[in-house]
Amino acid sequence: MPEEFMPGTVWLVGAGPGDPDLLTRKAERLLRQAEIIFYDALVGEAILALAPQAKLVSVGKRSGRHSKEQATIDELIVTAALAGRRVLRLKGGDPSIFGRSAEELTACTAHGVPVKICPGITAASAAAASGLTSLTLRGQARQLTFLTAHVRGDEPLDLDWKKLASSDATLAIYMGRDAAAAISRNLIAAGRDPATPVMVAVNVSQPNERLLRGRLDALSFLVRTIGRDDPTLLLIGEAVAPNTAKICETSYYVLASALAYKS
Repeated sequence: MPEEFMPGTVWLVGAGPGDPDLLTRKAERLLRQAEIIFYDALVGEAILALAPQAKLVSVGKRSGRHSKEQATIDELIVTAALAGRRVLRLKGGDPSIFGRSAEELTACTAHGVPVKICPGITAASAAAASGLTSLTLRGQARQLTFLTAHVRGDEPLDLDWKKLASSDATLAIYMGRDAAAAISRNLIAAGRDPATPVMVAVNVSQPNERLLRGRLDALSFLVRTIGRDDPTLLLIGEAVAPNTAKICETSYYVLASALAYKS
């Protein structure tokens, strides 16, 4: 059987949403073999502790504050691999969902460095699990769209709002806290029902996880209590309506809805 992690190889590994128990078995195995790990800001200490043998290098980005530019990260990864190290690039969630894996894959390939991907559980899946809800719903949510609300500087959030406003779609919006008001306003203007259920998931799968539920027209209210550095995911659509079995956790839904009706 060929060695899984050869010297001079790069693995792009998904760390999942944060809970070490949600790592894949393969991800944990690779962590224990790595010689150097370049990790994102959202990767917690409990996961990094699984690789005591590795040199740890933070290359994280939080709310526009970059410890390293992407070109620098690419160079660090390639240089370490060309030096014969077992290089692991550890990313929150899944590397292929808003993880900028394309740039790192391209850099490795351009320098002849073998590179592979180990997928991880993305935040949307973990949030749905925590909320005992679904991302799809027979007869009501036939589409699931992943999108990011992150833009550069003062660029407008330029999305196909008409398409996104479809009533049979669930939207999973990453990095959406700052754009919550614009998302709500544009979706409603494009025809989405103001009463569409939303769930705001904060610090998904972590001990300090919060799930805030409400209506689309109250989305900006729901995010007001969220800290700037708290990883936030917005789920929008009929599929994420509160489960009656979890009614004790839906006080935010009631409050947000009441405020929306008064506005």
